[in-house]
Amino acid sequence: MTAKSSSAAEPRVLLAWGAYAHALREAMRYLGASAVALAADAGVYVALIRGAGVDYLVAAPAAFALGLAVIYVISTRWVFARRRLSDARVEFAIFATIGVVGLCLNQLVIYAGVAHLGVSAEAAKLASVSLVFGFNFVSRKLLLFTGSA
Repeated sequence: MTAKSSSAAEPRVLLAWGAYAHALREAMRYLGASAVALAADAGVYVALIRGAGVDYLVAAPAAFALGLAVIYVISTRWVFARRRLSDARVEFAIFATIGVVGLCLNQLVIYAGVAHLGVSAEAAKLASVSLVFGFNFVSRKLLLFTGSA
């Protein structure tokens, strides 16, 4: 390999590393945002069922909706640098749809773990957390928070 061809590859490597570092930074921010959204979701869920006497089947979707709103606001203001769509209503609808698919994936993993693999509900939930986090982050990043289409 000549010195010229070696130096020509360096900018590509630096660009690839920069893109990787940027995505990793966004993933770490998304992890923090997810923790805040989970705290809001769980806090409202417990407050509704324990403090207000709301049935858990009513409290769960209300708390989920709040968590979804929290993660959306943090994602659009702090996590992701670019937005693909200019219409925030369409963006939120897609964002929410990804969240609902993630919720269904969560339920499927927990059900499969408990009913078919015989693991505890807690172990099944733990297995679903990283899978659903990855699905939500990658889907939202690729569909909503990259350069324009």
